Amino acid sequence: MSKKYCYLFTEGNAKMRELLGGKGANLAEMTNIGLPVPQGFTITTEACTQYYEDGRQINGEIMAEIMEYIEKMEKITGKKFGDLENPLLVSVRSGARASMPGMMDTILNLGLNEDVVDVIAKKSNNPRWAWDCYRRFIQMYSDVVMEVGKKYFEQLIDAMKEKKGVTQDVELSAEDLKELAMQFKAEYKSKIGSDFPTDPKEQLIGAIKAVFRSWDNPRANVYRRDNDIPYSWGTAVNVQSMAFGNMGDDCGTGVAFTRDPATGEKKLMGEFLTNAQGEDVVAGVRTPMPIAEMAEKFPEAYDEFVKVCNILEDHYRDMQDMEFTVEHGKLYMLQTRNGKRTAPAALKIACDLVDEGMISEQQAVAMIDPRNLDTLLHPQFDPKALKATEPVGKALPASPGAACGKIVFNAEDAKEWAARGEKVVLVRLETSPEDIEGMKAAQGILTVRGGMTSHAAVVARGMGKCCVSGAGEIVVDYHKRTFTVKGVTINEGDWISLNGSTGEVYLGKVATTEASLDHDFRTIMDLAEKHTRMYVRTNADTPRDAKVARDFGAKGVGLCRTEHMFFEGDRIDAMREMILSDTVEQRRIALSKILPMQRSDFEGILEAMDGFGVTIRLLDP
Repeated sequence: MSKKYCYLFTEGNAKMRELLGGKGANLAEMTNIGLPVPQGFTITTEACTQYYEDGRQINGEIMAEIMEYIEKMEKITGKKFGDLENPLLVSVRSGARASMPGMMDTILNLGLNEDVVDVIAKKSNNPRWAWDCYRRFIQMYSDVVMEVGKKYFEQLIDAMKEKKGVTQDVELSAEDLKELAMQFKAEYKSKIGSDFPTDPKEQLIGAIKAVFRSWDNPRANVYRRDNDIPYSWGTAVNVQSMAFGNMGDDCGTGVAFTRDPATGEKKLMGEFLTNAQGEDVVAGVRTPMPIAEMAEKFPEAYDEFVKVCNILEDHYRDMQDMEFTVEHGKLYMLQTRNGKRTAPAALKIACDLVDEGMISEQQAVAMIDPRNLDTLLHPQFDPKALKATEPVGKALPASPGAACGKIVFNAEDAKEWAARGEKVVLVRLETSPEDIEGMKAAQGILTVRGGMTSHAAVVARGMGKCCVSGAGEIVVDYHKRTFTVKGVTINEGDWISLNGSTGEVYLGKVATTEASLDHDFRTIMDLAEKHTRMYVRTNADTPRDAKVARDFGAKGVGLCRTEHMFFEGDRIDAMREMILSDTVEQRRIALSKILPMQRSDFEGILEAMDGFGVTIRLLDP
């Protein structure tokens, strides 16, 4: 065989990121250092590239190797696909070499059919869990692999909850979930025209193709463009044996960061749900509990998790973002990666890691994404204006900064309104990866459900957008295009203000102030200057711009465009008067108005630059 397309987790390591993707390389690394990882194998990024070269088909050579690795996985786990004694169930997840949270597809609980459900229901003595897994699998497979669309299944779930008089999925019984699974299969047949597949190997190949296909979906393409990730890289696929967080109250699932991704503070931060699967946390379907509560519910698993967090941060020498599951009190690690963080957090973490002796000064500078520093220029609310304003609600401060805009309820409207110059705030029950363009267009995002690790929070932090999540008091009516909070109804187009640093929500416009640059920013800039061989000048046309640039470390003005000095207020009137004057005398009168303005600007720019060179381009209309 010319190339190896599959690797067991025991065969890889963290350095094989280009081949195994970030998730696969880190699963292999965690396996190597002895952490509790459910075992499986990774199909390489090269297999994805080959899939596209072969006209979106998995060729015979790759298919044969996948089948060989299924057998190896069955041997490692002691379970078999479709077996009625000890069935193997797997998750199928994407894993590009650069982190792309929520942009590509995942299928959980793969390997189920009605016979297998009956077996696991009897063996576990937990039919509710068995049917819960099956209805989830049918929904995910139909949506992700067959592209049926999840809304049809969500309507069926909502109808079932209404019929039973409950509000949460976890309140549905085994019989309710069995009935839902049958309804889901009927929905699948009506949309696809054939029965839901029962052969686990057929299911697996469908899922692998779907993950490869998701590399080219619209939201992944938007995210890649925004984050400079080449299309040619492709995604790996991870096939991993399932660990179940939804088997009862001694099970759960969570997402955690070794440091606070919003502030950079050195403390474990995360969220946890009992009796749930991973997508419940990140999709924001239920509002989770803080990770500290896990210590009360599962003290042994929590203690082990804290040790694992310390091991991973010491090993990777960076803040880690981890997914984990607790099955009957036992901890399983499903993922680790360098965590996405806000710009202030990135600066604090880099400075702290230097102080802790974990990284060098050069590494600290290199780990800061320069584009993130832009978010430090974003405004904050004016403290005086806040004192005079009462928040109408408070939720989770998912991504810091201040946002003020007109309310819209879907991504398309956000994009359209922003394109015509409106400032908007996107209000959603929860965001999904399909909302990325609307999130990009909005000043800020407000969600009713979800926590600090939901899709909305993670993507907003990466974009430097203000986000408030888990605002459970708000009742959204998409149909009427309104939301209600504390008895007040707010309509589409009304103004709203969000404080992403505190989680507070205000009706109307709240005045903002410019951001200030803190000690960590200056420390990193000093380190950058200490180790750089290149200096940067700025384009600045006003004293204010020159001062901001100097504060950011600019060594002079590369270009002051004098035409930009006359764009606003009475200045542009004096400039027009000068250009349109009919006589020399009229021109002199207009120039006498312009002269003190321009002289004052030049003085301000030169003072701000404090001895560094300033290049001025004169205006010749």
